[in-house]
Amino acid sequence: MAVSLDGIAALPLSSADQEFREELQTWLAEHLVGDFAGQADRGGPDDDDNWELRREWERELGAGNWLGLSWPLEYGGRSASMTQEIVFAMEYARAGAPPRAAFHGESLMAPTALAHGTDEQKTRLLLPMSRSEVVWCQGYSEPDAGSDLANISTKAVREGDVWVINGQKIWTTFAHHADWIFAIVRTEAGSARHDGLSYMLIPLDQPGVRVVPIRTMLGDSGFNEVFFDHARTSATNVLGQEGDGWSAAMTTLGHERATSVLNYQFSFAREMGYLQTLARSRGALADPVLRDRIVDSYIGLEIMAYNNLRSLTTALQQGKFGPEASIGKYYWSRWHQEFTEVAMDVLGPDALLGTNWGTGPDSTAETMRRSFIRARAETIYAGSSEIQKNIISERVLKMPREPKGTGR
Repeated sequence: MAVSLDGIAALPLSSADQEFREELQTWLAEHLVGDFAGQADRGGPDDDDNWELRREWERELGAGNWLGLSWPLEYGGRSASMTQEIVFAMEYARAGAPPRAAFHGESLMAPTALAHGTDEQKTRLLLPMSRSEVVWCQGYSEPDAGSDLANISTKAVREGDVWVINGQKIWTTFAHHADWIFAIVRTEAGSARHDGLSYMLIPLDQPGVRVVPIRTMLGDSGFNEVFFDHARTSATNVLGQEGDGWSAAMTTLGHERATSVLNYQFSFAREMGYLQTLARSRGALADPVLRDRIVDSYIGLEIMAYNNLRSLTTALQQGKFGPEASIGKYYWSRWHQEFTEVAMDVLGPDALLGTNWGTGPDSTAETMRRSFIRARAETIYAGSSEIQKNIISERVLKMPREPKGTGR
């Protein structure tokens, strides 16, 4: 039951796609060497382990023009097709390249800038990202606004040509490494819920910003609290219309729930290979119950691949990522939690060893232990599973809205 990345993403490739693939394979073979080699499992989307090397690798990608693939040429991209983006994710995972450090800017803020920004903003924001010169983080969640994102209370007041921001964001991934934060803030006094919000870009290196790391179970500080105390940003740093930030925010969330599945899908395929290796070496395949659960996990990964392709096809037809993206987010987060639980049962007592590199005799087992802990949060971030189910039922299946104020 070998895992093949080709089998997971079997796509009909045009001659241009095949040429793109061969160029990428050649570039990775030439550049993924030395310190960059063998780092595929060091870090993740909310784990800043191995950060400096990952940033150096991002600069290498930028120099090779592999950042912002789908962006227009004038903004530093390649005008790549969706198929080519899938090919990139597949080959990147197959080569075992380091986890990406620029996800929040390239995959979340940039598509929002392309959809809602002015020509001046697109040029100003995207060109530096295409060269990996700036790191972004996402300022959505607050102590009283997590899954209920419309409850945002961070405020900004216009003073001439600047906005003055006061409030707090939490669970802000990589804020302690970032240069800028894209945040949803309330810019209309007296507004409530979805109204009166603006999508604002705020520099973090200023006196009015304080970043406080949050230590996780893995021992890192990928998450942070960000406090704004009369922080300032230019009036030109609002994407979209002032007061209509909810629309821009939904564009970001659509991409977070949809495009990120490619990177997850192929990293999960690599983890499936690790699990099979561990199961064989530890005799777990002799246990019929464990063997059945491993097969079920494999089938689930194949289902994920086909569902992802269906979602991406729908997005191409509609010209945007719609509520269907929630199907993929709900599926992969639950699948990965169950998958890593199977891995812990395969490890047996070794599942209780440490999660820092070098704490156990088997680096593959260490990788799976860290993956198990990271997976606990996956059904929460980017919208909890409960929120995803509401979106799917109400906006995809057109079922009646959930009653409000029922006390449930």
